[in-house]
Amino acid sequence: MSMKMISWNVNGLRACMQKGFMDFFRQADADVFCLQETKLQEGQISLELPGYYQYWNYAEKKGYSGTALFTKKEPLKVIYGIGVEEHDHEGRVITAEFEDYYVVTVYVPNSQRELTRLEYRKEWEAAFLKYIKGLDESKPVIYCGDLNVAHQEIDLKNPKTNHNNAGFTDDERKCFGKVLESGFVDSFRYFYPEVKEAYSWWSYMFQARAKNAGWRIDYFVVSERLKERLVDAKIHADIQGSDHCPVELELKEA
Repeated sequence: MSMKMISWNVNGLRACMQKGFMDFFRQADADVFCLQETKLQEGQISLELPGYYQYWNYAEKKGYSGTALFTKKEPLKVIYGIGVEEHDHEGRVITAEFEDYYVVTVYVPNSQRELTRLEYRKEWEAAFLKYIKGLDESKPVIYCGDLNVAHQEIDLKNPKTNHNNAGFTDDERKCFGKVLESGFVDSFRYFYPEVKEAYSWWSYMFQARAKNAGWRIDYFVVSERLKERLVDAKIHADIQGSDHCPVELELKEA
């Protein structure tokens, strides 16, 4: 038996609902389905998802950020945020604890144009890494979401012209490198180290999606000791509905 997990930055769930969200949700039939950038407050949407437990983390600021996690199996425990007051106002993290691992949906802060939020982002990254390392001490971790970074030049179409733009600064890439050095694996690159032009986000400008001028910034990252259980990692680049496409991880049940 294998478990199927999906992660999707929907860039506003209400808008995505008008663009085929439910069709993909039903077709995917995932065991765990994680969302980022729901851009909702409580009560603004009522999702009928028979067979799934639903968990939502809303940003305090309206129409901004936010995450959700839907799972067929009820978690032992659900944690909202990372337990650091200054980082827990934007609804960026939900952790579901299952018997043999944690699943975390995360929407990493964007450094913004002119890198106005890069310093905050670096603080956030350090706190998040500490958080997942803490979880990893008791159980392996699977975390997924929009990490707002293309790790290597192979992960975006135009690395030279984008160097030091938000999402491809040396600092952000180093932060992600530090995660991998801490005993975690980028599941897509584990299976496909050389695959080029595999992207999960395309700007709405310049017909970027039609030209496949994209970035791979959506990931499933897993504790190294889960490597033996990994079956496959996929990027569903054909699925519309957002400027991001869904990404998938399949792993064997213990």
